[in-house]
Amino acid sequence: MNAREIFEEWQNANNLPDYLRDQLDTLGKDEKWIEDAFGQDINFGTAGMRGRLEPGTNRINLFTVGRVTEGLARLIDENGEEAKKRGVAISFDSRYHSREFAEHAARILGAHRIHVYLFDDLRPTPELSYAVRHLHTFAGINITASHNAKQYNGYKVYGEDGAQMAPENADRLFAYAQKVTDIFGVKAAPVQELRANGTLQLIGEDVDEDYLQELKQVTVDPEMVKANADKLKIIYTPLHGTGKMLYDRAFRQGGFNNVIPVPIQSIIDPEFPTTIKPNPEYRDVFEPGFKLADKVKANVIIATDPDADRMGAAVRKSDGDFQVLTGNQIATLMAYYLLVHMKESGKLTSDYEIVTSVVSSALPFKIAEDFGIKTKHVLTGFKYIGEEVDRMKKAGDAKFLMGFEESYGYLFKPFARDKDAMQGALMFAEVASYYASKGMTVFDGLQEIWNKYGVAYEITKAIEMPGIGGQKKMAELMSKLRNEHLSEINGVKVNKIQDFLKQETIENCNVTPLEGFPESNVLKYFLDDETWVALRPSGTEPVIKVYVGVNKKDIATAEKAAQDYQAALAELLKIFLYSSK
Repeated sequence: MNAREIFEEWQNANNLPDYLRDQLDTLGKDEKWIEDAFGQDINFGTAGMRGRLEPGTNRINLFTVGRVTEGLARLIDENGEEAKKRGVAISFDSRYHSREFAEHAARILGAHRIHVYLFDDLRPTPELSYAVRHLHTFAGINITASHNAKQYNGYKVYGEDGAQMAPENADRLFAYAQKVTDIFGVKAAPVQELRANGTLQLIGEDVDEDYLQELKQVTVDPEMVKANADKLKIIYTPLHGTGKMLYDRAFRQGGFNNVIPVPIQSIIDPEFPTTIKPNPEYRDVFEPGFKLADKVKANVIIATDPDADRMGAAVRKSDGDFQVLTGNQIATLMAYYLLVHMKESGKLTSDYEIVTSVVSSALPFKIAEDFGIKTKHVLTGFKYIGEEVDRMKKAGDAKFLMGFEESYGYLFKPFARDKDAMQGALMFAEVASYYASKGMTVFDGLQEIWNKYGVAYEITKAIEMPGIGGQKKMAELMSKLRNEHLSEINGVKVNKIQDFLKQETIENCNVTPLEGFPESNVLKYFLDDETWVALRPSGTEPVIKVYVGVNKKDIATAEKAAQDYQAALAELLKIFLYSSK
């Protein structure tokens, strides 16, 4: 069927909720919207999907959630009775319809007699990852759109290791979902029936207590924290989301008693009224925190995104203004602190390892090498960091120190296998205490690192390619870049290209195998001036992410160079995209 025919099928459905029918009547007046909303199925990438909260097969709604959940149920059925008894843990965030989607997923799984552990209220994403491992479930579902705007929601699937589901099972799940011919006829059992027969089990405080107990491991120098934490006032904002559920207990048990919440952003609100995008990489989300920090004379602000897997921070500079740190800068500070502490306490051995993605800063690796420990690059996606944790545990050839991604994701103790903003917040608070013990600010500490190792600065930008043809445009652009290799960027020679899809490295006209990585649609360029550039189409959004990392003598030069490279790349990609038509 074409988009118009599918749209009419939705119009004739007799079980459409009123809010979806109202949207269908209003938005359906626009033929372009019909083509975009019904012209294809929503993309299922990186073990999940994300989209606008609207009717349509290319949107997030009760029926697209139901179809994918039916796919998961059939995958679990395929794995037999033991898998069904182990079941699925489900959590959700503060967005519109999150609770509704979570309960609907539980009812569909329950109709297959698959045991379900459903959180009684919203919870951080990393706690869902922990719950999957803690309860030994076959899978997990998290209803969230992370840091996207209020119009969005999403659906993530986790494997039994607590990481986002591995490609093999994720592909089978999606294949089963595609076989659902009647999107309106997916069977969902009544909640009361599932509660009565024990198939649906609510969880909450019981898992909270165990997760909080695990969080105690994150602090590496409790005596230093005890002696210096009271010198700090930390402003915290959950950005209207799930961080509110546990932050107070987590900080207090970690020894941080002077943590002051931002009142207006501590209201659970799916409108996210204080910001357009509740993303801790943007300065505007910190504005209410800046005002509160000035009022109470605080120097550190910590923010977690609505599902509390990403953590950002702003720190006061000597001129009194606040600097919003990048995810790479936060990771650099934490890596340096951990290595200094372990070396000074005599705990540092050469088999410790830092793991990060191929599009994250090189500076923490430079620091790691100076301290004589191991480093490992993996593909983007925290599941790959989790895989490396499992690998080193089985092989016994390394010990996990930390994992991070430039997109504000950190992990220190692998009791969770997704990025954990609660762990990140605790570690950053400890870093702030460390510098307070030396009479320094966190920004002083960052400058100290730069003076010792040089300034690395990175910028990530997203080139949007929305609409029904967005995925095709991204594919055309990446294909053309592979066929016509860039020889220079912004006037600087390209020395080496890593192609993670074709699994090859191109250097000095020689092609050699790129080993140790699964296939992935990523291109990375290394330039004459130590700059690196990477291009990666998103698996869940219609964007190509462009990463630039530069190494310069000072921060002002580095920032300008990175911005110049991003501008040059934007123009270059426009030319390539236009010429590919």
